[in-house]
Amino acid sequence: MENKSKNLSHWADQMAEKIIREKGDKEEYTCASGITPSGTVHIGNFREIITVDLVVRALRERGKKVRFIYSWDDYDVFRKVPKNMPKPEVLEKYLRFPITLVPDTTGKAENYARANEKAVENILPTVGVFPEFIYQADRYRSGYYAEGIKRALEKKDEIRAILNEYRTEDLPESWWPVSVFSSFTEKDTTTVLDWDGGYRIRYRDDELEKEEEIDIRETPNTKLPWRIDWPMRWEREKVDFEPGGKDHLTEGGSYDTSKNVVKVFGGEAPISMRYDFIRLKGMGGKISSSGGEVADLYDVLAIYTPEITRYMFAGTRPNAEFAISFDLDVLKIYEDYDNTERIYFGITPVKEERFEKEKRIYELSQVDPLNIPTEPGYQIPFRHLCNLLQIFDGDEEKVFSRTPGITESQKERLRVRMKCALNWLRDYAPEEFKFSLSEGKSVELDENMKSALKDLEKYVDENMESLSEKEFSVFIYKAAEDSKVENSDFFRTLYTLLIGKEKGPKLASFLKAIGKDRVLEILRH
Repeated sequence: MENKSKNLSHWADQMAEKIIREKGDKEEYTCASGITPSGTVHIGNFREIITVDLVVRALRERGKKVRFIYSWDDYDVFRKVPKNMPKPEVLEKYLRFPITLVPDTTGKAENYARANEKAVENILPTVGVFPEFIYQADRYRSGYYAEGIKRALEKKDEIRAILNEYRTEDLPESWWPVSVFSSFTEKDTTTVLDWDGGYRIRYRDDELEKEEEIDIRETPNTKLPWRIDWPMRWEREKVDFEPGGKDHLTEGGSYDTSKNVVKVFGGEAPISMRYDFIRLKGMGGKISSSGGEVADLYDVLAIYTPEITRYMFAGTRPNAEFAISFDLDVLKIYEDYDNTERIYFGITPVKEERFEKEKRIYELSQVDPLNIPTEPGYQIPFRHLCNLLQIFDGDEEKVFSRTPGITESQKERLRVRMKCALNWLRDYAPEEFKFSLSEGKSVELDENMKSALKDLEKYVDENMESLSEKEFSVFIYKAAEDSKVENSDFFRTLYTLLIGKEKGPKLASFLKAIGKDRVLEILRH
């Protein structure tokens, strides 16, 4: 594939160059991401996924073979029931179980973890993301990591010393670098008692006060704690790049400890990159999987097209916090994307440095990197598109009747945008933004106002279609002035007649959008 990014203006290209420089010219690079599916996988979690995807694309565009792995940490402990899950009283019974053994109360999958995993796996292709999924429960329960667990047990004292460097209180001598899910209760409420130096460990179920000896190669009960599990898998998968949230990459955080623990397993830490958190604007609530107050990728794609969803991340450095907006900022985000598209196609001339940066953001925003559009979209401002959809009661074909010269490719893209606009109007638009055309509303008018409306009716009939919006606006003011009607009163009356409200969209463009025949029908009534 042709290298599209020679000037390294984008952070993904800079990171790709760093990986090649620091990890050497390898036959295959491995880029990794992952999460515990403890609840709805939210848009904040998606930031890590898309960060890796953008770097993977940059590496592949340099002709490199890349493995993009995504780990589902579904053998982690189920610690808390999220508020947005059905039948919480059922889920409460499974606290301290591994997530993969918790039932799915939505009825969508074979277990709780799998339901959350499938939701993500089904939607990622929509935004052009195709990782190789790894299920850690399957690996742990099959004995796949038996040698890694054994190595951790052999290096128990060395690992404890590393962890203690980052702790305010040292781990006790009785600490073991492995946890056990009880075969009696499935819970992790256990204490490791002894290890035979090979593959067998003895533990106690603390609730039942029962002891058992198990073989880590044959019994699906053992798991490494996070700060040992993560570096063990780095070595096993030969990971070259994996970003982390600012909570993991703060000084003394899990990345700092893991990059030392990985040496115990004979590996080296991947190159990392810190990404910041995402806020929600206009939707309410803090993003929290376990708490249940979330916006996920489905929520975002209901309002933003796949390209604009990618654009929000491709156009922002990972270490910068930003908001996913569901309020009137949606209008600006669509306009920002359209501006980037105009720059890409040379419609809006800019300096070379800006052009290269915007061009790269546009390329990385596209769902299919091998099929970048060859023409810009049919750019109707989002606000105007919302107005057209309300004028025509959501009828897409009638909106298309107002798009002369639109190509089939543009039509398909605009159709997706229209669906997003309708969703936004229904779920998030402020009330003052919404309207529906009046079906011949009757209003009490004095003689001057009737005269002004009569004049406007004539101007609409004779001039509106042939004049620009700016040119026709002169006739609106003329109709009011000639009949000695205040402009504010005239506008208020017109909006009342048109949509039953005292305010509305910019009047001249609104009348032209409604169309001559419909405007005349309303005025004559």
